[in-house]
Amino acid sequence: MADIIPFLMSKYNYWIYISLMMIGLYAMITKNNLVKKIIGMNILQTAIILFYISIGAKKGATIPIISHGHHSESSVVHAVDYINPLPHVLMLTAIVVAVATLGVALALALKIYQKYNSLEEDEIYSQIRTQIREK
Repeated sequence: MADIIPFLMSKYNYWIYISLMMIGLYAMITKNNLVKKIIGMNILQTAIILFYISIGAKKGATIPIISHGHHSESSVVHAVDYINPLPHVLMLTAIVVAVATLGVALALALKIYQKYNSLEEDEIYSQIRTQIREK
């Protein structure tokens, strides 16, 4: 049992990511304001990106660029000595998608505000219900 606490404390970055994910998820589920939901979504996306970058890191490893051309038997390349670049490359794409998602979500929120004069879900739903009843 005493060995578990140092292990958990050595993984403090994962606890930060989990906390950020929970904050973002909480904001998306419980808030009624659309901008607050969008901010919660952005926090959740950022936490996931940080998590994937963190699991792609490796202590004592280097970037996977081999400086010499032909390999002889004496210079064997060991994959363990290099960082896997795939999580980092994928997260660059995820950052672009997150920025695009944020832009589209904010543009939609602006259009919703222009039509309903509110960003609160309850008010928007009530206006939609009254519009449906009037038809």
